[in-house]
Amino acid sequence: MAKIYVFLADGCEEVEAMTPVDILRRAGHTVCTVSITGKEIVTGANGIRLAADELLENIDGKDGDVFLLPGGMPGTLHLGQCEALTSMLKEKYQEGRRIAAICAAPTVLGELGFLQGRKAVCYPGMEDKLTGADVQNVPTVSDGNITTAKGVGAAIDFGLELVRLLDGQDKALEIKEQIVYAG
Repeated sequence: MAKIYVFLADGCEEVEAMTPVDILRRAGHTVCTVSITGKEIVTGANGIRLAADELLENIDGKDGDVFLLPGGMPGTLHLGQCEALTSMLKEKYQEGRRIAAICAAPTVLGELGFLQGRKAVCYPGMEDKLTGADVQNVPTVSDGNITTAKGVGAAIDFGLELVRLLDGQDKALEIKEQIVYAG
């Protein structure tokens, strides 16, 4: 099974963070939520407090297969400004590990140059920050080792796409049926 790191910042969109965690854990993967704030409790954009499994300074990501960024504001800004995180993402991108981002967070990938010539999506109105991307009009898209999604409404599709990539279409359909998802 894969190891997935989900990075949490104050102001993150809670649904975009927790929905993929839930779906990936249902599929049997090890998911570790990681606070970039230096504290275990992260407060989301809607005031929901999330308890992270780890602090960024305590992980090296060497065992990670997927590195996931939820969106939300100002959470996305905090992710993009976190030098330890962006350094790790650059290293993992170069290694060919899967990098996933939803809503506003694909803009971080655009700023890092990861989207050049790749299909990508983000929260509507932020497409100009997907530097070099071939912007699509779908809920979620994968291109190479990059997976992006539009926003809260695409959070289940995003999680299922990651399961499909990691485990195949049959497992993604199994999880879709298990959660009674009609999308």
